[in-house]
Amino acid sequence: MATLLLALAVGSTGLYAGFFLIFLTGIMPALGRLTDAAFVTAMRRVNEAVPRAVFLTVFAGVAALPLAAYLVPADDRTGAQRWLVLAGFVCAVLNHLVTVVGNVPLNNALAAAEGPDEDPSASRAAFEPRWNAYHRIRTALIVVAFGLLTAAAVG
Repeated sequence: MATLLLALAVGSTGLYAGFFLIFLTGIMPALGRLTDAAFVTAMRRVNEAVPRAVFLTVFAGVAALPLAAYLVPADDRTGAQRWLVLAGFVCAVLNHLVTVVGNVPLNNALAAAEGPDEDPSASRAAFEPRWNAYHRIRTALIVVAFGLLTAAAVG
């Protein structure tokens, strides 16, 4: 059971890290080339589309599966492997914390600013630099979590 949980933790964290890396290296640079009005509209539609069942399942698994892999006894796991799993879990939780405290409030503020009197340039200026900064941090955290969990699984 512990081996299965660790494999699922590696898989879900890898999927999540890949999603964040693609967003960091492909999607945001592409959106960055749009006009202010197009950028703001595109980000709103992305923020509406992403938090669906599949994403939320992976989001939950990224924290729950490493924790379960750590808590379920595994006789063949070394102390170093246990610490790697725990460190991966901590990085995943920190990733979620950045998301919930940083990115989600910016997403909500962008959504709330929508209306006929909105200045797309002001909305973008209030959103894009801060959102990207938080996204770089959370991407680094989840990539490190993936690396730690992978190291634990192959170690």
